[in-house]
Amino acid sequence: MVANRLWNRREGEAVSDKTYLCIDLKSFYASVECADRGLDPFTTNLVVADPERSANTICLAITPALKARGVRNRCRVRDIPPGIDYLTAVPRMRRYMEVSTEVVKIYLRFVSHDDMHVYSVDESFIDVTPYLSLYRCDARTLARRMIDAVRRDTGITATAGIGPNLFLAKVALDVCAKHAPDGIAELDEESFRREIWFHQPITDIWGIGRGIARRLERYGVRDLAGVCALRPATLRREFGKNGELLIDHAWGLEPATIAQIHAYRPKGSSVGNGQVLMRDYTAAEARTVLKEMVVDTVLRLASEGKACTGVSVGVGFSGSYAERYAGGAGGSARLAQATGAEPDLMSACLAIYDAHVEPSALVRRLQVAFTGLVPAQAVQPSLFDEGGRAEHAARAAQAALAVRGRFGANALLKGTSLLPEANARERHEQVGGHRA
Repeated sequence: MVANRLWNRREGEAVSDKTYLCIDLKSFYASVECADRGLDPFTTNLVVADPERSANTICLAITPALKARGVRNRCRVRDIPPGIDYLTAVPRMRRYMEVSTEVVKIYLRFVSHDDMHVYSVDESFIDVTPYLSLYRCDARTLARRMIDAVRRDTGITATAGIGPNLFLAKVALDVCAKHAPDGIAELDEESFRREIWFHQPITDIWGIGRGIARRLERYGVRDLAGVCALRPATLRREFGKNGELLIDHAWGLEPATIAQIHAYRPKGSSVGNGQVLMRDYTAAEARTVLKEMVVDTVLRLASEGKACTGVSVGVGFSGSYAERYAGGAGGSARLAQATGAEPDLMSACLAIYDAHVEPSALVRRLQVAFTGLVPAQAVQPSLFDEGGRAEHAARAAQAALAVRGRFGANALLKGTSLLPEANARERHEQVGGHRA
């Protein structure tokens, strides 16, 4: 019965005539550190982590050699078994971005930018359909040429997944390539059913995190075959629009193309700022950090020539509060009119924070976002704007951007950033929350 339902779904579905690669740089940060030191990441135990932070610090990357010894990727430093000797490399985010740019340039020797989507600092999707006839080879051969070029020019090892759509290429990479002798794996619709439908854990599948997996398990579903056997109406009711995406992916379908990704423009827009605090902050201390985040986000808003119509604040807790508020706390508010003025946005964000965070709480995570962006010049003057406060705030923001642009982000700070619990000065020297 289940088998019939699984197979019947595919009747009449169009078969893709595309061929995609998904290329990943293996243990990227750790591999860069090894390459710069003339070391082999497959024989060297190396961890990318900040030694000045506590043992609770998450390792940004570990080498394949450590993974082979059972150490989990993205583990905390304290989780590395005491009997294992390893090198520690301080994160260098600018260096990793430089190498990532070098790798993308290597890909562009083989394909056009129009046929590539850089998915992350270490991963890219490429539509190689038009290049197979140009180079007179199959997808595996082309992938091997590109991987060899990356290895030769940067010392970084790459792996690849091949598929008739973006999803199958990504799953081939994530699930199958790690077991392939040459680091290249290929999935078509038939091999997808054979090798992936019953694969567990389901969280290995792109787009299915632990939250979705827990919700699926309520229905007894632990793999993609189970998703296919479940009534589509049930999935749509449980997951809304994302249920349709889950159904397509369970059948190995993905209609989106790289051209569509390039052409996509979101209906809504926002700017935001988030961080995980390095220790438990009191509610008052975290309020100081939130102020700094609002200031920086206001300047980002001004740099883009935008104003916003709404704000949101998210807070994650530690200790007993983390148990009481498992999903965190916070809220959003719609503004009376669009604005980019710091006083208005600061007041709105602090009001949300004060309404949702108890004075005795311990805070570990903060997020702020300005939503519903509109061009700043489209904001109508208000009769209640006494003394031209909005215009004054806009001029102040542009002056601050000019100073920071010339002398650095720490050249102009609020007095708040001189308080002991403040961390904006340190974060301005970082990239992505890590040492530059």
